[in-house]
Amino acid sequence: MSALIEITTEAEFAAQLSSLSPSALVVLYFHTPWAAPCAQMRTVLSALASQYPATAPPTISFISINAEELPDISEEYDVSAVPFVVCLRSGQILESISGSDAMRVRDAIERHAGRGNGAVAPGPADGVHRAHIPPALSAVPRDDGPITATQSPVATPDAVGPAANATPVAAAPTLTPEQSKEALFARLAELVKAAPVMLFMKGTPSSPQCGFSRQLVGILRERSVKYGFFNILADEDVRQGLKEFADWPTFPQLWVGGELVGGLDIVREEINSDPNFLNDYSVNK
Repeated sequence: MSALIEITTEAEFAAQLSSLSPSALVVLYFHTPWAAPCAQMRTVLSALASQYPATAPPTISFISINAEELPDISEEYDVSAVPFVVCLRSGQILESISGSDAMRVRDAIERHAGRGNGAVAPGPADGVHRAHIPPALSAVPRDDGPITATQSPVATPDAVGPAANATPVAAAPTLTPEQSKEALFARLAELVKAAPVMLFMKGTPSSPQCGFSRQLVGILRERSVKYGFFNILADEDVRQGLKEFADWPTFPQLWVGGELVGGLDIVREEINSDPNFLNDYSVNK
């Protein structure tokens, strides 16, 4: 029987895809270890994979990918939340499913497997019964880490490429335990106004540390937006405090004029509804 295969490197991912025939169905499962809905989806996909016979060459392949550890692959398939499932054949995306809707995932896999050359979709009588599939859970943005840090934040240099139009905002000294939340919020209130457009991201524009941050930097660069940025990985007080201050639990966060716009999905929605969004902040204006 088939199994859910964990891929840990880009080279391993490329090798796995190249080993499959063009007619094979590929099921990509993007996850993060800290998101609870991912554990449920892993169980569902592992059970589904076990219903397909292992053939040579394979007619179906189930691949598991840590979305944060392999951000380039996540970006390639437009992963915006986890769990996230993509069905592929011959390098073409057949369907993408965001969230923990197990019934929808099963239906998609069965539907596309039935169109292949030899893959047989398991029927309702096979091991994974619809009644036994747990209810859906909400999707979790893949770029947010645990609420409590398990290790010291990693400081990264604030180097900016020549085309970034970005200005680094220096991190202030870490607050002592005696300093109050009011003092932290006062500091954050100044930080979000440090530039007309402020990006709070993982890493720096020249070296983003997550796929979401990389994509948002790309959007700002495409529009020649002049912006300031803050590497939240270099300051745990800002990273955790800004979640409460903004009432927004994930990063990156884009602020304009001291007001929160949101994350990558919200920025995309704003641009889709108003193509001139951020034009006032372009160096080409």
